Amino acid sequence: MKKDIVTTPQEEGTNINWSEILQQVEKARESLERGAAPTPKEKGAILKARARVLARGTEEAGAAREFLDIIEFSLAAETYGIESAFVREVYPLKDFMPLPGTPPFVLGIVNVRGQILSVIDLKKFFNLPEKGLGQLNKVIIIRNDRMEFGILADDVLNARPIPLETVQTVPPTVTGIGAGYLKGVVGGRMIILDVKKILGDEKIVVHQEAD
Repeated sequence: MKKDIVTTPQEEGTNINWSEILQQVEKARESLERGAAPTPKEKGAILKARARVLARGTEEAGAAREFLDIIEFSLAAETYGIESAFVREVYPLKDFMPLPGTPPFVLGIVNVRGQILSVIDLKKFFNLPEKGLGQLNKVIIIRNDRMEFGILADDVLNARPIPLETVQTVPPTVTGIGAGYLKGVVGGRMIILDVKKILGDEKIVVHQEAD
């Protein structure tokens, strides 16, 4: 029995012709009821329509995902990630000048093409336990509209986008670092730092003003 095909309001405005798909399905059903297999043309049309539906579903799922662009680096046998939006550049640490009278987390200052920047040792800033000597041969320069300084890193590992849904809440078992400076954990191994909070930390601001 042939049924009327109705286009719903939700179907209007989409690129998928649902009426056409339903007609093709109806034809296939009628063919089965007649005991006849769909013709090659009917099979091709059905498969093509099905592929279009699947492709559209994949595109919509991809468009709905949000990503976080990060710079991945190692420090003291741990792996960290920081949002690349706050990273100006990665600079090789050739030498630095210690600043007497500054907090222990301030390594000193470096000259980056004529610009003097302070360098922060996050291990000391977060009171992390020392785990032997790292390479500490990179300075990741971070900034916002108020602050700009470098943070020490053993090595810069990667730059990549990560899906936001993979960033998990920091588990309570994570110790040795202030939870307020963490954005989350990815894959149970990479800690995402909250650079916005680090740049806005009053302890660093006071230090900068004291310079």
